[in-house]
Amino acid sequence: MTREVLVVLHSGRATNLRTAAAVAQRLAASGVRLRVIGEEWAEVECDGLPAGLTPRTVEGRPGCAEGAEVVLVLGGDGTLLRAAEMARPVGVPLLGVNLGRVGFLAEAEQESLNDALDAVVEGGYSVEERMTIDAVARTNGDVVARSWALNEVTVEKSSRERILEVVLEVDARPVSAFGCDGVLCATPTGSTAYAFSAGGPLVWPQVEAMLLVPSNAHALFARPMVIAPDSEVAIEVDPGGPPAVLECDGRRTFALPPGARVELARGGTSVRMVRLDGQPFADRLVRKFDLPVRGWRGAPDAHRER
Repeated sequence: MTREVLVVLHSGRATNLRTAAAVAQRLAASGVRLRVIGEEWAEVECDGLPAGLTPRTVEGRPGCAEGAEVVLVLGGDGTLLRAAEMARPVGVPLLGVNLGRVGFLAEAEQESLNDALDAVVEGGYSVEERMTIDAVARTNGDVVARSWALNEVTVEKSSRERILEVVLEVDARPVSAFGCDGVLCATPTGSTAYAFSAGGPLVWPQVEAMLLVPSNAHALFARPMVIAPDSEVAIEVDPGGPPAVLECDGRRTFALPPGARVELARGGTSVRMVRLDGQPFADRLVRKFDLPVRGWRGAPDAHRER
């Protein structure tokens, strides 16, 4: 049976198209066929592949990764979040190769692409589970939206002119009420994304927790909170205020009427991510954010021996 790898491609750049063609050639030379999304692959030129190993086109929908060994993501974080929709329902791990700017979710950079492909061919990688968040929105007890997120779920105002009044609830108890632009509930994976821009803390991926981060809140107590991973969170929108919008990973958007209640909990299905070299998260932070570490001396040799 022919081995297959699903490729999800950011096709908006000519350099990405050339990279995708090189990936097809490299994997085909090792007997691995690509499964590709038709509209993404239309302009990729990869003629001359061995018979039986030309890319197989599928529709880019949830679950289309079923049967693939890996989902190889060629792009940035947005492309990886899109690929997660295809991989999560069937448990196929994601391997991100950053062809964008920061690409925090990616495991490899373009200059290490060949090493990443070698790992795919040889099976030389590990897989870790990343926590997700399930979201259910209700109005008068009726479900009006249901979705999930790998990075974050946000409840935000839909009108720029109005302040969104919300009440936060954790484990069936009210915690705080305030006016704001919105509230984010993020995973550790998402702590480096929108939640970080909104003033939330950076959380190591190995930590299991949920983050509650108010956005531009008008209150004395509106600090980010780190809560237990199995806590149940609710965000209630003021019934006398403006409507709001629910967004999951910035990809799935739902209108919320005044008085809506958004209930959040640890996701029932995780997202599986490929790890190649076990690089410490601290090193990734330094590299991606270009953090200053000049002057670091490290622990004395005597301590290292203990």
